[in-house]
Amino acid sequence: MGVKVDIGRSYRSQTRVEEWMTAEKAGNKGVDVLSTPMLIQLIEEAAVHCLGPALGPDDVTLGSHIDVEHLAPTPVGFIVRTEVEVIAVDGRRIQFAVAAFDEREKVAEGTHERYLLERSKFRARIEDKLQ
Repeated sequence: MGVKVDIGRSYRSQTRVEEWMTAEKAGNKGVDVLSTPMLIQLIEEAAVHCLGPALGPDDVTLGSHIDVEHLAPTPVGFIVRTEVEVIAVDGRRIQFAVAAFDEREKVAEGTHERYLLERSKFRARIEDKLQ
């Protein structure tokens, strides 16, 4: 696990909001906008993609903390741009500043933390837990 993640490493992604991504589909009747759980998923995906090129074949990162303020609704059909940037690295702990924007405004901001692990050790831990 000789991974080197530099502060300032960043990644952006764009996603069109679809019906299945709405709060309505998550059970909040009449709320046809991007759901907060889907927003969190977009942030996690961007962080994973940001780190991907720096990881070795047996490395994996796991989300451990997220603190995001969902600032504004994003209707179906709008494009959401998700941005993540590494702001701190402390051993295996990697912290990101995160933000999301739709076609009109900033819709979210906050921080996200991931831990770097060896995939084989992670799988062994799961196997131990299943026994």
